[in-house]
Order: sequence, then structure tokens, then C-alpha cells
Amino acid sequence: MKKLVYIVLGVIFGMAMYKAEAASWFRIYEMFSFQSFHMYGFMATALLIGLPAVQYFKRKKVKDVKGEEIIIAPKNKSIPRYLIGGIIFGLGWALIGACPGPIFVLIGSGLYSMLIVAAFAVLGTYLYGLVKDKLPH
Repeated sequence: MKKLVYIVLGVIFGMAMYKAEAASWFRIYEMFSFQSFHMYGFMATALLIGLPAVQYFKRKKVKDVKGEEIIIAPKNKSIPRYLIGGIIFGLGWALIGACPGPIFVLIGSGLYSMLIVAAFAVLGTYLYGLVKDKLPH
């Protein structure tokens, strides 16, 4: 039953993204060409909600649905890691016109060619899992 709540919340979030045009290729193009504030405002809103939520989780020792404490570990902040990862992510985003979240929103809206993108996103994630321990930290 608890998993159903997450599915419903995911559907609601997807509908909000679709209605806010956050999954629109044209909005993403406008963002990358600095023609519109729309997507930057959407991301700023996510940051304004997400940052305080993460700090709350860290300070109040919030528990997940299984009753286990949510632990947000510090990350390795090496420059090559973020530079290379950011370039790959940004190129994929610019070429496809969607970051991972909107891929599923676009599939749900009937753009079934994004199934190919989703399959390769899953494949890329799997391949990263195979090589991540071999990459420099």
C-alpha cells in the first residue's frame, strides 16, 4: 500500500512537469539559448523546496517508510568527476531535449520514441554501475 502512495505521487509530479512545460523540448531549447526564464524559474523553485528539505532530513534524523534513518552522506567533490559527468549529462540533455525525469513524462504523454531514449538511459546507468569502481575518484 505504501508503494502505491509513491506511484500516485510520481504520477502527480509527472503531470505537474507536463503542465508546467518542463518536459517540452521547446522550453529546454529556450533555456539553453537563454531566450526564456521559464525553465530557470522551474529549477529555482525545485532548489527552494529541495535544499531546506535535505537540511531538515539531515538535522531531524527523519526515517523512511521502513523506519530506517535517512542518511545523506557527503559526496566526493573532485573536479574531474563533476566536469566529465556534467559534460556527458549536458550533451545528452541537449541532444535529446530532456533530462532523465521528463523522459518518462514524455513517454506518458504519448511520445513513444522516448522509449528508445529510456532504454539507453537504463543501459548507460547499468554500464556506469559496472565501471564506477574503476574510475578515478
